[in-house]
Amino acid sequence: MTTHRFAPAQYYNVLGTMPAALHIASGDTVITETIDAGGHDKDRVKRAPGPNPMNGPIHVEGAKPGDALRVEIVRMTPVSATGWTRSVFAANVVEPEAVRTLPPGESTTWLIDRQALTTRLEYPPTGLEHFTLPLEPMIGCFGVAPSLGQAISTATSGEYGGNMDYRLFGPGTTVWFPVSVEGALFFLGDCHAVQGDGEIVGTGIETCFEVEVRLTVEKAKKLVWPRGETTDAIFAVGNARPLDQALQHATTEMLNWLGQDYGLDATAASHLLGQVVRYDVGNVFDPAYTMACRVAKKWLPPR
Repeated sequence: MTTHRFAPAQYYNVLGTMPAALHIASGDTVITETIDAGGHDKDRVKRAPGPNPMNGPIHVEGAKPGDALRVEIVRMTPVSATGWTRSVFAANVVEPEAVRTLPPGESTTWLIDRQALTTRLEYPPTGLEHFTLPLEPMIGCFGVAPSLGQAISTATSGEYGGNMDYRLFGPGTTVWFPVSVEGALFFLGDCHAVQGDGEIVGTGIETCFEVEVRLTVEKAKKLVWPRGETTDAIFAVGNARPLDQALQHATTEMLNWLGQDYGLDATAASHLLGQVVRYDVGNVFDPAYTMACRVAKKWLPPR
């Protein structure tokens, strides 16, 4: 297995069937430095337009439609001393009458301590003078090329992944994406230092990371929507609007997974999920919303 250091020559604001910037073998590791959601690098130099410019695409040898690409998020190391967020709620996450009472939104700077691995507001408002958060790195936008030759904006998401902004997409998590084109064509970017559920201000703490991922082809693995695994849970992700449709996609993908890998029929899966399922909200700001259907491993039968 080989480790590749990938420095993009250009960035993309779509996930699509673009010429590969890097070819690797299945099981290889890639280390790459991302720019932020607005297109700025770690030195605040503008490198690309927003939204969410992606590194890639990376062609993984042997990946073909019907396979899955396993993405192990090995490491995310902050490389910038600052990050930024929007300062007020997105209009769609509060009642319409409340929108009129919100102050004008603006960009707010956060200071990142890369030794202590914490962050705080540069100019905190009253009441948040001592508000310091531990870093919880996550990848906001990543995935593979969609089917049918589509090129889909990094502002949204679908079966291929995209701008899901789900907090568990961080170091130690393994993610599977359904492959729709030869080589999979993997993209990633839009990393956050911290983010609450839903990305309800329209951003996480947007900043730059050095990201290390391991990319492996799994042949003939039947999935429609992204799946993931952490140390103590498995989860399936659905992306759609309205929110109930995203939940339906996530639940159906989990139902299929429990049948394929754990031998549970629909009745058994219903008993299990009915009592122990947890639903996590990913993005509720962008055109497609994200829901994750999550089950703790302690409740799963042995494989």
